[in-house]
Amino acid sequence: MIVVGAGPAGSASAMVAARAGLSVVLLERGPFPGSKNMYGGVVYGRILDDLVPRWYDEMPVQRWVTRRSTMVMDQDRALTVDFRAPAWGRQPYNGATIYRPDFDAWLADKAVAAGARLVTSTTARELLMERGSVVGVATDRPDGLLRAPVVIACDGVNSFLAKQAGLYPHTESSHFTLGAKETLALPKELIDQRFGVRGREGVDIEIIGATQGLAGGGFVYTNLDSVAVGVVVGVDELSKAGLRPEELIARLKLHSAIAPLIEGAELKEYSAHLIPEGGYKTMPELCTDGMLVAGDAACMTLAAGIWLEGVNFAIGSGAVAGEVAVAAHARKDFTAASLGRYPKLLEQSFVLADHRRFQDAPELVLSERVQTAYPAMVCDIVERLFTVTNPTPKPGLRRLLRTAAKNNGVKLRDLARDGLRGLRTFG
Repeated sequence: MIVVGAGPAGSASAMVAARAGLSVVLLERGPFPGSKNMYGGVVYGRILDDLVPRWYDEMPVQRWVTRRSTMVMDQDRALTVDFRAPAWGRQPYNGATIYRPDFDAWLADKAVAAGARLVTSTTARELLMERGSVVGVATDRPDGLLRAPVVIACDGVNSFLAKQAGLYPHTESSHFTLGAKETLALPKELIDQRFGVRGREGVDIEIIGATQGLAGGGFVYTNLDSVAVGVVVGVDELSKAGLRPEELIARLKLHSAIAPLIEGAELKEYSAHLIPEGGYKTMPELCTDGMLVAGDAACMTLAAGIWLEGVNFAIGSGAVAGEVAVAAHARKDFTAASLGRYPKLLEQSFVLADHRRFQDAPELVLSERVQTAYPAMVCDIVERLFTVTNPTPKPGLRRLLRTAAKNNGVKLRDLARDGLRGLRTFG
């Protein structure tokens, strides 16, 4: 089996197949796994329970997320819903902030320990085809033709291999966002003090209204001795506005809700990455004769507003792809009909079940009202609710809602319609 891409999907796939006795080559175009990957980033580790028992004892974790916040902001105001769960900082844990180079290298090491051969600094340039079936890849190495009855494409967003195989019809830029972040160095003691945590406890702040009216969102994550601040913005929106993502990050860093948290921080790293946020409706076909597609290459990033997850879906899809490849070897049948068990198994697991259930979420979450009007409306309501107006009597909530909606161009019928859409989407 040939696995293209040593990210979470590829390493999980290679690990499962190698443990079952297959000869596996794991190709990585970077000098080491994770060298080219950008991530916000929180990893949710439950998917690793079976693959790497007691993963939490050895995974290279920065902090365990024990505080999850959702912030709604406009130009200079912010409302935060803040949830703390100390139990998330103990076994069995929930989410953790990580550095992708550390995490990807660790997971790839597990695949190598299982028997996979990792080949770095090598690019799969094209598929090898015979009688309409994928039978390997051509790499950029001298004499670099690799043959195998199964190729698993884990080559990331906008997958070149999936396109070449004719599996990727949805390549419009409207289906993609650009994630950009700055990693800002701060002493651990300052991070603990400013974010109200201690030890290895960490914070995940997801932000609506952080992108100057463009479809997208913002985030702040705590690492051990650094803070990640970034934005995720629709590619088309960014292009039409004529803005660069670093401009949006700069404005976010100056916001009254964020600036005190990162004051005095030193820029350590800037990175950007394309994200497939179109969801279930924009996924490519997942298999063809001799090939499966997993992870970001299959658009398996869940961007549903409440949930922003990707690595766990990549690992889950990669592991199932490995299992299906093993079963295909046992049957000596590598046709699309045989490999078609792959999407069926994913539909039975959280990987496609969650994507199917929340397939309408991207359209709602990235709508103009949710991105622009509602954050300002919510801030208006809360500000007027807590502004003491003596000797004027306090206004009622219905009056506050009507006034805030009118001032921000929101019709009450649209608000009700979006509320019902939200209930149908997330209910």
